[in-house]
Amino acid sequence: MEIPDGPSLAADSAELARDYERISVDRQFRSGKRLVQALAIAPGEKVLDIGCGTGLLAEHIAVIVGAHGRVLGIDPLPLRIGIAQARAGPNLEFRVGSAHDLSAIAPASFDVVCLNAVFHWLPDKAGPLAEFARVLRPGGRIGISSRPRGNRSRLSEAMARVLAQPPFAAHPRPADVVSHVDEWEMRALFEAAGFAVKSIDIYESSRQHASAEAALRFSEASSFGNLLAHLPEALRPAAREAIVRELATLAAPDGALADQGRRMIAVGVRRP
Repeated sequence: MEIPDGPSLAADSAELARDYERISVDRQFRSGKRLVQALAIAPGEKVLDIGCGTGLLAEHIAVIVGAHGRVLGIDPLPLRIGIAQARAGPNLEFRVGSAHDLSAIAPASFDVVCLNAVFHWLPDKAGPLAEFARVLRPGGRIGISSRPRGNRSRLSEAMARVLAQPPFAAHPRPADVVSHVDEWEMRALFEAAGFAVKSIDIYESSRQHASAEAALRFSEASSFGNLLAHLPEALRPAAREAIVRELATLAAPDGALADQGRRMIAVGVRRP
């Protein structure tokens, strides 16, 4: 399965999936819990977690909704769903699936839809948002946590500098691999899909990486291999080495790297 005109799903690997499971505990999971708070998820609610990865956040939500609630986690990456399945329970289910096609889900069957660190991977945003509106009951909520457009971190800029140099520059990364939106674009997308905007908050976020190698590994795992997937396989080891060298120039004396940036949490309510 491929995301239409978007990132490759074939670049993921069992190793990257395991790395993501380990790394995301202190990164995506932390931002996801903030999203859950913004959505005010309550006991008994039915929640659809789009792009659930290895299921950490879905498992957290399942505890909140309790025995009378239900959580369904969907992700297009089978290896990550394979890890998530170990978390499944009476009120928690995982399926391989795409945000672009939720036809197997009945209309108005969920109270909440959430997307944590996922929205920028959807090149077409209007189609998925229409699907989310369809599966939400009137008055149901949607929550999206993502990095806003125009907020590239210094570590991302360092990686981009390396990939813009020869021999890597001969193989440019497709422009549609990631697609961020700003606050005003998010508002317009919500309104067009039939959501009333409840809140859009932008806050400062920081991540710590133990080393340049760890920072690169995070980027590879969280992009399910798409950071370097555009390069010929023979060039990727050299690209990794060059990126690590560049990132090391930004490191503290102990080798650690701090990555500062901003995140956006947008919450909408489905109109009747």
